[in-house]
Amino acid sequence: MAAERVERKLAAILAADIAGYSRLMGADEEGTLARLKAHRRELIDPKIAEHRGRIVKTTGDGLLVEFASPVEAVRCAGEIQKAMRERESSLREDRRIEIRVGINLGDVIIDEDDVYGDGVNIAARLEALADPAGVVISSAVFEQVRDRVPDSFEDLGDHQVKNIARPVRVYRLAQPPTPASPTATSSLPLPDKPSIAVLPFANMSGDPEQEYFADGMVEEIITALSRIRWLFVTARNSSFTYKGQAVNVRQVGRELGVRYVLEGSVRKADQLVRITAQLIDAISGTHLWADRFDGSLEDVFELQDKVAVNVAGVIEPALLAAEIRRSVERPTTDLTAYDLYLRALAPAESGEKDRIIEALDLLGRVLEREPRYGPALALAAGCHNALDVSGWTNDAEANRREGIDFARRALRGAGDDPGTLARAAYVLGYSGEDFDAAIASIDRSLELNPSFARGWYWSGWLRLWAGEPDLAISHFEVAARLNPRDPRTWHHVLSIGVGHFFARRFEYARALLLRSLQENPRWVPTYRFLASCYAHLGRLDEAREVVERLRRITFAVVPSASHWRNPEHRELYLSGLRLAVGEAT
Repeated sequence: MAAERVERKLAAILAADIAGYSRLMGADEEGTLARLKAHRRELIDPKIAEHRGRIVKTTGDGLLVEFASPVEAVRCAGEIQKAMRERESSLREDRRIEIRVGINLGDVIIDEDDVYGDGVNIAARLEALADPAGVVISSAVFEQVRDRVPDSFEDLGDHQVKNIARPVRVYRLAQPPTPASPTATSSLPLPDKPSIAVLPFANMSGDPEQEYFADGMVEEIITALSRIRWLFVTARNSSFTYKGQAVNVRQVGRELGVRYVLEGSVRKADQLVRITAQLIDAISGTHLWADRFDGSLEDVFELQDKVAVNVAGVIEPALLAAEIRRSVERPTTDLTAYDLYLRALAPAESGEKDRIIEALDLLGRVLEREPRYGPALALAAGCHNALDVSGWTNDAEANRREGIDFARRALRGAGDDPGTLARAAYVLGYSGEDFDAAIASIDRSLELNPSFARGWYWSGWLRLWAGEPDLAISHFEVAARLNPRDPRTWHHVLSIGVGHFFARRFEYARALLLRSLQENPRWVPTYRFLASCYAHLGRLDEAREVVERLRRITFAVVPSASHWRNPEHRELYLSGLRLAVGEAT
């Protein structure tokens, strides 16, 4: 029997509901219902009819409307929202009826008077992403209305929405200022660097007397985050105005002028405490990171400090990753020095020759705009260092001198920026140029920001070059603990493997070096240490095989190794590598 033919058509679907409907009904059931009926009768239904829309169905607090034209759907939504703001402006903000609207253009299935399909489902998911009194639209709608309506739109990026296979590009209709009211708060512009507010943590202990502990925890986290020099952190006094309130993260972001919000909870029972925290993008509402910390209350202040340092340490890479993604997604015609710097970070740290050269090109454009931009100078120094370390340059000495020059210029303008201090110190330490000054700079960096994961990592390498492998390993482990989701795990594994190599724990070093090589088979130093390690283990056939692979990616098989300041360590490394090379020739 032939399947029954399904009727389909292309339609603009508008989904709407009332923000905080249950709260409004709980506060004034009869009054809210009467106002809602009046809005429907006097404004909403007539506007839908005016723009040739058809109400498909209603719920207690929602509407589903079909339009033949996305232009009419957007015009209708904008006019309804404008009129609603005016009609409700005399009321306190927490008593206003505010509608959230999502609009999608898609193919839908017609079943009598109802509509179904992804076109409808996406509209409903968009509505859930909208702010109170806001309108969000899909990219399909945006492409149809962008030149046909006078409104402006903000690109909120791609969103993965429930039960929809592909990400949905979302745009928000720009809203005019909200009419003034006794509780209205204006939006603040975002600062010119990443910004965050730490909200008061919820006290889940059931004991009001434990509020002091939850508040103290937040203060410690704010202090720790404030040490991150490239981050704008809202003061405690502003964050704590939200204490005890059910907050909308997007609203907090607008009112405090921040892109990111950290919220969490504290649960204390007997001598144990559990702290949870989550980082949210206040613009899109996306959750970027979440974690849990458990500890004992034997020393409450030590625990607070420990959690604060760990939270700050894992938040910093999450924030930086989010900023890099945001920069890459921006149009290439809207580039500032900071955006170019962010774009250079990933290729600079890739461990791949071509991508490092790409990063240097981007950094050259940064420094044309801002010749004294410390982070870019330090990153350029690191790129030249990476090319030098791997033997990927035709003139090793010229490349080395250029890296030193960039590092010195970076330090001159570093001030109290931990990232610039640490990266430049790493390059100077490798070059052997004023090693004591490099150690002093890295220590200063960690004093300024004890939760700086990359600072601990670079400090570990300086300690290795100084001949202190066990101290180096402990610094590498701190870095890994502070940044447990670092995608560059190969570099952490390599560093700890090298530490064990110099501590003459060759078998353990071999396993770590192999693992690092599997994750990044293009990084030259890993091959060198693995070949030397095999040679010291007496496994010369495997050492020869590693050298053969090494020759395919560099001409500099045996380096000068002058940066290893301990003569015994330098000879340990080079003797194994020379033995491996001798067996290979």
